Amino acid sequence: MGLAAQRADHEIVGVLSRSQSDSWPSFNWDEALPEADLLLIAVSDDSISEVSERLAPHSQSIPVVAHMSGFVPLSALSPFHEDDIATGGFHPLQSLPDAERGAAALTGAYVGIGGDPLAVDTLTHLATSLGMFPFELDDSSRPAYHAAAAAAANFVVTSLAVSADLFESAGIDPRVSRPLVERAVANVFSEGAWASLTGPIARGDIETVVGHLAAAKEVSQHVGRQFALMAEATAIRAGREEDLHQWR
Repeated sequence: MGLAAQRADHEIVGVLSRSQSDSWPSFNWDEALPEADLLLIAVSDDSISEVSERLAPHSQSIPVVAHMSGFVPLSALSPFHEDDIATGGFHPLQSLPDAERGAAALTGAYVGIGGDPLAVDTLTHLATSLGMFPFELDDSSRPAYHAAAAAAANFVVTSLAVSADLFESAGIDPRVSRPLVERAVANVFSEGAWASLTGPIARGDIETVVGHLAAAKEVSQHVGRQFALMAEATAIRAGREEDLHQWR
């Protein structure tokens, strides 16, 4: 976020982190934070409440504070309300594996925004300045929203990792599947998931599925188990739960 904001001509006043920043001034937990338009809290979900409690007494010169979690409710920022600081949430719906790739990936990504009116205005301005597309994210929707985001990103990675293990066991470069994967994803967004589901599970080709499960087990116990779980989930999605007992 810091790199992307700087490249969009925002001034990064400084960073408070466990490690010293090579790019911007570093602060410590016991000093007053300098004047700024926005304080972003970008820590693990479990740490947001603790960080809020520690920073609130030192943030009186900052009008807006936001966390970057898609799951944690905005009530985690309640310590800031004692000083009438507006609070909000800013959750980029994007995979950010490292600073450089993450900064580049923010452009064109969607971002969930919610909170007090001043916070929403500030965060919306930040989003549009970064080339992002903001949408309203209500606190009551956060659990389902973040589960959806995790499924869209993490489950796809897991399925492709299992696919790569199987390709490699056959002596084939996993990159041959890229056009297939890109077309399948494009089909989902253009036609919907139900219309895009193809393959032996959707068709009910039991012997083929049993062969797939056996091949996955031969790679390793872990690959076999992961493949079986995803096959079961696919059968449920395809409305073929009655076929499951024939696989086991």
